[in-house]
Amino acid sequence: MTQRLTPRKTIGLVAHDNKKADLTEWAKFNLRLLNLHDLVATGTTGSMLEEQLGVKVRRLKSGPLGGDQQLGSLIADGQIDFLVFFWDPLEPQPHDTDVKALLRLAVVWNIPVACNRASADFMVSSPLMLGDYQRTLPDYREYVERFSGQD
Repeated sequence: MTQRLTPRKTIGLVAHDNKKADLTEWAKFNLRLLNLHDLVATGTTGSMLEEQLGVKVRRLKSGPLGGDQQLGSLIADGQIDFLVFFWDPLEPQPHDTDVKALLRLAVVWNIPVACNRASADFMVSSPLMLGDYQRTLPDYREYVERFSGQD
């Protein structure tokens, strides 16, 4: 089974505190391209991007207050096409389990993920970014059937 991604994609944006400046610089450099897509971000990151770039961003709660989980829910519901998550691997995060869960959901649902500027640059410069794409959806029916009723 596949999901058609149109040329206008929904991009999730997240950055840990020590990476917010990096994400802002990256977004400024790619502003023309980002304006062609719908942006969703966790609270503080979204506010910062709106202020610095003058773009409309759908803002969720701050990451530690549930924003990472909200973004994960949007991924699980097929509403996020691409995730840019500039995370800080050297700084402990009080909501580290939420961070890992968000990255896990992106992998589970076959969402492209960029975790640093280099990977984000490679991904947004791909011809797939501005074209149609048939994303393969994982088939979890067997998993659901095996574990249904075990709540």
